[in-house]
Amino acid sequence: MVLIEWRDEFATGERALDHEHKELIDLINGLYGSLRAKRAGAREVGEFLGEINARISAHFALEERMMRSAGHAGYDAHKQDHERLLDDIREIMIANDAGAYADFAEILARHLTGWFTTHFATFDAELHGELRVRE
Repeated sequence: MVLIEWRDEFATGERALDHEHKELIDLINGLYGSLRAKRAGAREVGEFLGEINARISAHFALEERMMRSAGHAGYDAHKQDHERLLDDIREIMIANDAGAYADFAEILARHLTGWFTTHFATFDAELHGELRVRE
């Protein structure tokens, strides 16, 4: 099952960033598929969320270094959007540990789908445009 589908308009044109974006989407889709198929329990969800959190944090660090190096004008707002997702993931992890969600797949879908598609279409598209102009 696919929660987030990669679309060409998500591409930044930076090979490393696009590769990581696709890997993150694959990781999230893997968790979502397991949840929808009822194959993942709270422990597995916690482990998967931990990996998602670590991989997204590392990706954001790479992207933020690139933005600083390029003198990206939208750096502060872009970074704030990154922090918003990381805060959401941490809240989901805490709720999962507390057994607060009956339909974890729905929670994942609601938080991640909107964030990724909006972020790719706005912040990353702006970054891509700026990087392309500098090439």
